[in-house]
Amino acid sequence: MRRRDFSKLTFGLFGASALPKVAAAEVDGCDLPEPIRKLSPMTAGIVKISDDERRARVEKARRLMAEHGIDALVLEPGSSLFYFTGVQWGLSERPFVAVLPAKGDLAYVTPGFEEARAREQTRAAKDVRVWQEDESPYAVVAAILRDRGVGTGKIGVEERVRFFVADGVRKELPQAAFVEAVPVTAGCRVVKSPAEIALMQRANDVTAKAYAAAFATLHEGMTQFEFQNNVQAAFARLGVPNGSAGAQFGQYSAYPHGSITPQKLKEGDVVLVDGGCTVEGYHSDITRTTVFGKPSARQRQVWDLEKRAQAAAFGAARVGAPCESVDAAARKVITDAGFGPDYKVPGLPHRTGHGIGLDGHEWTNFVRGNTTPIQPGMCFSDEPMIAIYGEFGIRLEDCLHITEDGPRFFTEPAVSMDRLFG
Repeated sequence: MRRRDFSKLTFGLFGASALPKVAAAEVDGCDLPEPIRKLSPMTAGIVKISDDERRARVEKARRLMAEHGIDALVLEPGSSLFYFTGVQWGLSERPFVAVLPAKGDLAYVTPGFEEARAREQTRAAKDVRVWQEDESPYAVVAAILRDRGVGTGKIGVEERVRFFVADGVRKELPQAAFVEAVPVTAGCRVVKSPAEIALMQRANDVTAKAYAAAFATLHEGMTQFEFQNNVQAAFARLGVPNGSAGAQFGQYSAYPHGSITPQKLKEGDVVLVDGGCTVEGYHSDITRTTVFGKPSARQRQVWDLEKRAQAAAFGAARVGAPCESVDAAARKVITDAGFGPDYKVPGLPHRTGHGIGLDGHEWTNFVRGNTTPIQPGMCFSDEPMIAIYGEFGIRLEDCLHITEDGPRFFTEPAVSMDRLFG
C-alpha cells in the first residue's frame, strides 16, 4: 500500500525509530514468548545477485537508452543504483553520484574524504572522481558527462535524484536536456529475473513464518506496540532483523495505514497486521487480518468477501491483460456486495495492488487507468481492502509473480479467519 522511500522500510505509519527496539537478550531467546523463542534462522542458502547479472542489467539499460534517445543516466544512492551496481550508500547533503553513459565506462563522484570507502564499494570501477569540501560536486559530474561526449546531450535523471542535485548538474550543463529516466529504470526493473524472484520468495517465506509466530502471542490487554515488538523479535530470530510490521486493533483496523492512537486488545477486536522484510534488498509485503476471540457474523461475512475479492484479483492477473483489469475484478466483488462504489467507504478506498521488488512500492500498479499489459516476471501485491470506518477493516495481502502460465503467489493466502497461513 505505501509509496515512499523504502530504503529504510517499516510498514504502516510507524518509522523504525517509533517501534520498540528488540534487545539483544530478546533476540538470543531470553524473555521471548515461546512461539518466537522456537524460531531459528532462515538465511541458509541465500544466493546474491551475481556480477554477471548486474552487467547484463547495465547493457539492457544502454539498449533502452538508445531506444529513447537518452545519452546518460544520473543516479543517486537508492534502489536503482543498487540494482545496476550493487553499491549501497546513504543519502546526505554531500552528493554521491553515479553516471551511467550509453557509451563508455560507468563513473562515480564521491566526497573526497569518502574516496577509500567509495573505491571499496565500487570495486573494479575505472573512473572514480572526488570533490573536496570547498569544491562543487556538480562540476565534477558535468566533467564526466562532457568526457563521455554528452555535455550537450539528453541526460536522464532517475526519479529518486533530489532536486538540488539535478538542478546543480543542470546549471553546469546549460546546453543539455534533462529528462526523466523512468523508461530506462522501470524498463529494466519491472520484469524480475529468476534470481530476483528467488530472493523475494525467501523474504516472503520469512515474513509468513514471523507472522505465524507473532500471531500466536496475542493476548488480552496487549498493545499494538507490544505486538509489533514481537514481530520484530520474530524476524530477528529468523535471521532477518530488518523486518517489521504495523498492527491495528478494533476500529483502527479500518485505517489503511493505521492509527497512532494507543490501542489495547480486547475480545472481539479485529487484528490487522501489515509489513514485511528485505532479503538482499528485495521486499516482501504481507497483510493478515483476523479476530481476537469469537468473531461476529458481520466480521466473518466481510472477511469472506475480502477473501473473494483477493481471489478475483489473482484470477484476473493473466499474461497480456491490462493491469487495470485486476483492480476492476476485485472492486466488482466488493461493490456487488453493496460497498463503495469506486473509492468510497465503506468499501475499497485504494488501488488493488502495487509493483514490488527492490522498493516496497515500485512500477507498476493494479489501478484503474493503467493499461500496461501484464508480463511474465512482473511482481505485484494483491491487496484489496474493505474499510468500514467506526467498525473495522479487513485486508488480505499476498504478493505474486507472473509466470508464462499466469500468476503465482509467493505465499499461500489465508484459508479462513482461523487459518491465516495455509
